[in-house]
Amino acid sequence: MAVTKGGRSAIAATTGNEDCHVILRGGKGPNYDADSVELAAVELTRAGLTPRIMIDASHANSGKKPENQPKVVADVAGQIAAGEARIMGAMIESNLVAGRQDVLPGVMLTYGQSITDGCIDWTTTVQALNVLADAVAARREARQRDFQERSA
Repeated sequence: MAVTKGGRSAIAATTGNEDCHVILRGGKGPNYDADSVELAAVELTRAGLTPRIMIDASHANSGKKPENQPKVVADVAGQIAAGEARIMGAMIESNLVAGRQDVLPGVMLTYGQSITDGCIDWTTTVQALNVLADAVAARREARQRDFQERSA
């Protein structure tokens, strides 16, 4: 079901979006590890889609504990550095101040702290992003070496 530009009900059909990706957020347990990435890639390929996978370092993948996000990022970075090309991105719950806060009447909010999901702080975010950037650089260097060896 869909709604037309004129606001009427309609039945719509689509062939899909070939530029999509899947986000692994975890479920009953984490699913950021290499085996989970492989399973997701196999299913995407089976469906005729290019396996593009984004890893959510938060939510069930971190056990809903923001302080676990750097561990998730480190694992994902290891996969990327080892040449895993199907991982195309990562999501990190981040803010200026770590943790989260409740909105309560009469209580001042802490500037830069989440009121929704728990977050890692800015310093930890920068460290996590540097770990991921180093992993991407290692993957690129390995690809370049492989290309040069095949071209020689």
